[in-house]
Amino acid sequence: MARDTQAPVDWVEVIVPVGAADVDDVAALIASEVPSAVAGTEQRGDEVVYWVATADAAAALAEARDAVTRWQANGAAVDPARVRLSAALPESEWRDAWKKYFKVSRLTRQFVVVPSWERYVAHDSEVVIDLDPGMAFGTGTHASTRLVLEEIQDLADRQVTPARILDVGCGSGILSIAAVKRWPEATCVAIDNDQLALDATTDNASINRVADRIECSLTPAGDLTEAFPLVLANIQAHVLRALLTALVARTAPGGTLILSGLLTPQAQPIADEFVAAGLRLVRVRASTDDPQWSSVTLRRG
Repeated sequence: MARDTQAPVDWVEVIVPVGAADVDDVAALIASEVPSAVAGTEQRGDEVVYWVATADAAAALAEARDAVTRWQANGAAVDPARVRLSAALPESEWRDAWKKYFKVSRLTRQFVVVPSWERYVAHDSEVVIDLDPGMAFGTGTHASTRLVLEEIQDLADRQVTPARILDVGCGSGILSIAAVKRWPEATCVAIDNDQLALDATTDNASINRVADRIECSLTPAGDLTEAFPLVLANIQAHVLRALLTALVARTAPGGTLILSGLLTPQAQPIADEFVAAGLRLVRVRASTDDPQWSSVTLRRG
């Protein structure tokens, strides 16, 4: 993989201490509202932890403290003065430690995610996604990702066959890869504002032998001109709001837009905003694995 030939990235942990009763709520807020934590968080007792590149540490700390200040004003048991940075394991050690926790996972009736260091033989109609998450990106097992995969599964089960797919905020590339593997005639444009994400998507697409059908790009959604039969956006609520006009424009007439990365109380208000912009609501779906997360599926026309 390309990343293995490059110098390893140095990482730091951003640590947010939380009153014990509020840990789950604050972890969800961090994942939803703090851009540098979009890849996911880890709960360690009464602390919530996420990782950023050392070069981004100062900005990430300021971002975290600003967010914690807002949440404290709303009554959360957090203190911006206690948010801190700590050295993280070197990436090579993290990768070895990660292998203890990231195992083969069935995410839908057909989609099975397999770590790049594991071996798995597909059965029947299973769609296997071989994934190396990298330090900065998740494993695909988060509820918000599962929700998008469930919606892809539903489309496929209803014999919907989009020829072109747009994945906005592609991260590890799991959604792009799942889509083109489920629809072998389809091609995908995967965009992100982080080159590390595009590198991860490129690497994982190569592992899955679909690199020729996934085009990775730093081009913002608003700068694209093509309209797609299927648009996927698993990102935070405030980013979805900022991208509303672009996401609606990128959804082709008759096409489907799937939004995720939403805390359940955010989902219906976001759905209403997209409906007001001209889309038709198909459903708001709460995760059966973790009901604090929901997705929104809409159609154009």
